[in-house]
Amino acid sequence: MDLTKAMAVSASGLRVQGDRMRVIAENIANSDSTAPGDGEPYRRKVVTFKNELDRELGVELVAVDRYLIDASPFGKKYDPGHPYADGDGFVRTSNVEGLIEVMDMREAQRTYEANLNMISVTKQMLQATINLLKN
Repeated sequence: MDLTKAMAVSASGLRVQGDRMRVIAENIANSDSTAPGDGEPYRRKVVTFKNELDRELGVELVAVDRYLIDASPFGKKYDPGHPYADGDGFVRTSNVEGLIEVMDMREAQRTYEANLNMISVTKQMLQATINLLKN
């Protein structure tokens, strides 16, 4: 594979993992949200990916396909003094699970780092090639 193509593939990986980390950060930031009355608290979001052909380079790149809403049920917390509590004293809470978000963030971070390392190695190979051609 051409080194420029390798860099383009890794750069596309950086972009999608960056988007994924932003969505995960949004989930974590809204994990304690509640909703008034019949409204709904924050719903967890997830990112899906797809392959995308770059015809100019002739390679498959990764891209964000969709931002989906997690339809899993909301949590319930007993807090009769809360202003949004229902008649039984329960408050509906977000369906975000902190542990899952932390694991997803760690995976996205490691994938981001792997793509960054690939770009670095490719850059070193390009530099070595240029140095050989100079001599």
